[in-house]
Amino acid sequence: SGKLLWKRSTGMGDCFCFLTFVNFVVYLVPAALTLLVGLSPSVTENAVWRSLCDLHSAGCIFGTIALACSLFVYTQGNILHEEEGRNPLGGIHLTAAVLVALFPFVSWLYIYVNKEMRESWPAHCKTVI
Repeated sequence: SGKLLWKRSTGMGDCFCFLTFVNFVVYLVPAALTLLVGLSPSVTENAVWRSLCDLHSAGCIFGTIALACSLFVYTQGNILHEEEGRNPLGGIHLTAAVLVALFPFVSWLYIYVNKEMRESWPAHCKTVI
């Protein structure tokens, strides 16, 4: 049950990342990493995999800082004047983005609370939490 839930969860994450790849090439890296973890969880012990994860995380942090600086410099006083505010469906898109961003945290919280599910994990995954 726990392994099936884990594979479905990583599969859904991979599908999400692959679909976003159609719009943003940057998502290819997490999509590939998620796919590899879904197919073979032991891949996380590989030095190349870890280096690629670290490099991608550093790129995301740099991109986030650059985006925040750009938003700070070019904002017109209200965040809703930006992209979401110009679109009639912007509020729906913004809500969907927040829900997608919260999904990993809520999933992690569920897994953290559900100790029975963690029992079926491989040994290298038990040290994550």
